[in-house]
Amino acid sequence: MKPNEKSTVRIVVLDGYTMNPGEMSSDPLHALGACTIHDRTAPDDVLARAAEATVLLTNKTVLGRKEIFALPRLRYIGILATGTNVVDLAAAAERGIVVTNVPAYSTPSVAQLVFAFILDHTQRVALHGRLVREGEWCRSPDFSFRAAPLVELAGKTMGIIGLGRIGTAVARLASAFDMRVLAAVRRAEQSVPAWVETCSIDEVFRRADFVSLHCPLTPRTEGLVNAERLILMQPHAFLINTSRGGLVDEQALAEALNQGRIAGAGLDVLTREPPDADCPLLRAANCRITPHIGWATQESRQRLFEVAVDNVRAFLAGHPVNTVSAE
Repeated sequence: MKPNEKSTVRIVVLDGYTMNPGEMSSDPLHALGACTIHDRTAPDDVLARAAEATVLLTNKTVLGRKEIFALPRLRYIGILATGTNVVDLAAAAERGIVVTNVPAYSTPSVAQLVFAFILDHTQRVALHGRLVREGEWCRSPDFSFRAAPLVELAGKTMGIIGLGRIGTAVARLASAFDMRVLAAVRRAEQSVPAWVETCSIDEVFRRADFVSLHCPLTPRTEGLVNAERLILMQPHAFLINTSRGGLVDEQALAEALNQGRIAGAGLDVLTREPPDADCPLLRAANCRITPHIGWATQESRQRLFEVAVDNVRAFLAGHPVNTVSAE
């Protein structure tokens, strides 16, 4: 798209609230064309709101084949995230629509949350903090009050499924804690640090004290953590998922937790978000769940917004970047 065609650019953001609830100026996006930003968009409202859009930005609002083929003016879809499963990439390719995402913006924040789960599990910070407020330490006959076993990370084994940017950042943090690191990688030729041992997915589940998921949700990875793999885990092992909820069979995980077959889980993502009230993991034993906040630090969201704007700017200048396509 040529610069003098700016007046014809219609930018619509379908669900901008989670990225920017108001702390950041949206002026850089408005400077690129006529821009309308919606906090949220229900599925039934997508076509009406996007009818005039040439540029459409979405975070979690689904753009399937039906929507893509019903929007004749659409030339560009910008995904306000790294994962691309909310857009039918094959349909976009058939229409000649450019699709981009925002890679790597949340890497430090997500890796940080992985260790927040691990440290809460091993040091029991939340538990002991609550009990102190309830007076348990005041009533203790000893100077050191412990309500649960505490675990040292040095020498333990960290298992990582998917050694991309976030998986590698988690591996570095694990190494800093003097943990051994196992990783299952997608490509045999992938370069990995010398201190990371690569092995199969099943071997990671068998050997690791902590298993952290860092792979995209695809038909091949959906339900990757199933009943069979959970059986492989050691009774003291802890599962972390900050990637995509669909990687985990939620009923199978709830059963493993409730039966004490693994020690616990830390989850920032679920298959359905927000979850239904009857989601089995909401009441599962030793299951710590946070509401999809790994990506949402102020610093991370600022990077996301800046790259998203740069993606649109590059497309309008005729040289799109961060493009994605169907596998």
